[in-house]
Amino acid sequence: MTNIPTQAQLDAARSSGLSSVGTIDVNNIGSSSLQLLFAKFQLALSESAKQSATGYINDMQKTQEEQKHVAALLNEARQQQANAKTTSTATPMSADMLDYMNANNLAYDRTGNDTIHLKEEWDVAIKSLQARSEALGTDTQQKMVFVNDFMGQYNSYLQGANSAIQQSNQTLAQLAKVQ
Repeated sequence: MTNIPTQAQLDAARSSGLSSVGTIDVNNIGSSSLQLLFAKFQLALSESAKQSATGYINDMQKTQEEQKHVAALLNEARQQQANAKTTSTATPMSADMLDYMNANNLAYDRTGNDTIHLKEEWDVAIKSLQARSEALGTDTQQKMVFVNDFMGQYNSYLQGANSAIQQSNQTLAQLAKVQ
């Protein structure tokens, strides 16, 4: 159902001039302007895209923190492997590394039912940590693609809303000029 302005409404618009166009509160638009309803819809979609992008950005930050942790553990494992090679004795895995390895189901050598490793035994833990680091990197790249997609949608919806508001303003200005 469309609302066709009455002659009195047109006369009021003409007498008030362009100053009545002013700013538009999209939350109080009403159903009289299809263009403004479309703008409101576009703004709602832009907000949804923004929230999705923000969620992925937060996830990426967590993943990057985990990547830093894995990099530190990988350096620790390599150092322990070098120590084992230099001393020709087994070196221990730290509690932090053991907890991380177990929490993420990563493989490490369990020979002797302990966490003390010879040089060759450290290879398993190092390869597991490298694979985990690569997986986290891939996950971050995928999330970046999603963020870029959502930001593109956000920009597109904002442009659509801006265009609809401009068209509505032009329509109102034309109605104000009609005599």
